[in-house]
Amino acid sequence: MILTLTLNPSLDRTIEIASLDRGAVIRAAAAHLDPGGKGVNVSRALLANAVTSRAVVPYGGDEGRQLIRLLAAEGLDMVTVPVTGRTRSNVTLAEPDGTITKINEPGTALSPAELDTVADAVLAAAHSGGHEADWVVASGSLPPEVPSDVYARLCRRFAGAGIHVAVDTSGPALSCALGAAPALVKPNLEELSAATGMPIRCLGDVAGAAAKLRAAGARTVLASLGADGAVLVEDGGSWYGEAAVTEPRSSVGAGDAMLAGFLAAGGHGPEALRQALAWGAAAVRLPGSRMPGPGDIDLGAVTIGPPDPGRRLTTAHP
Repeated sequence: MILTLTLNPSLDRTIEIASLDRGAVIRAAAAHLDPGGKGVNVSRALLANAVTSRAVVPYGGDEGRQLIRLLAAEGLDMVTVPVTGRTRSNVTLAEPDGTITKINEPGTALSPAELDTVADAVLAAAHSGGHEADWVVASGSLPPEVPSDVYARLCRRFAGAGIHVAVDTSGPALSCALGAAPALVKPNLEELSAATGMPIRCLGDVAGAAAKLRAAGARTVLASLGADGAVLVEDGGSWYGEAAVTEPRSSVGAGDAMLAGFLAAGGHGPEALRQALAWGAAAVRLPGSRMPGPGDIDLGAVTIGPPDPGRRLTTAHP
């Protein structure tokens, strides 16, 4: 079983528009309201593909109750933890060429007692319902006032209970988490550059930055590179893969679908990378933050091979 923990979940409203014209009145072509948050999306992707998962979701206020109703309507197995604050709402503007503009609220603070309650809920969920958790995915931005070492502390606690921990976050939270030796980290291009202080312009840079993260404590690095694919670096070697998307609709949640596919396929090796890329590409072809099911996923569209160090990225950073 794969557990997910989302400290800062959200209601995600995606609005499809012809183009973003600042200061104008824009008519929406379509709108979608989905439950959001990185861990929530991982569990939703696993559910869509009949992989056993359980989501631990703190929630508060009317928005939080609506979030829980949406997740319940999808049939998600979850443990809900009421908190005193209000669950945030995010807005995404999606243009036909795949350009995404996101407006994310900061979320609400969690007290130390609430954080302890959430961690206790994860450990209880890991050994209930007839399933034992193999992985905990701790992911997403931190709510205001939550210390940046929270994922590191959670990682040590969960790993101490015998559960592999995957961390998908950014900034100081990612840097702190590395010291707790997570089994897996999944940075995107910007996060990889920020965490290592390295410019990322080619696959050789990606591999070098991933090696730096592993030296800092991470055992496996799955680096998502957007349209350029992904690089996997682990004890068994390194691989590069890509999956072309000719008609992108929304990249919201695509990285979460990628992580879900990787863990669903065992969490290591080139075949897990293939699943990861196929799930992520399928999510990009769907509107809003919909998660792909088996009928959306095309493993044949994925190519896997050794990374060519000299290959330039189309979206270098910085």
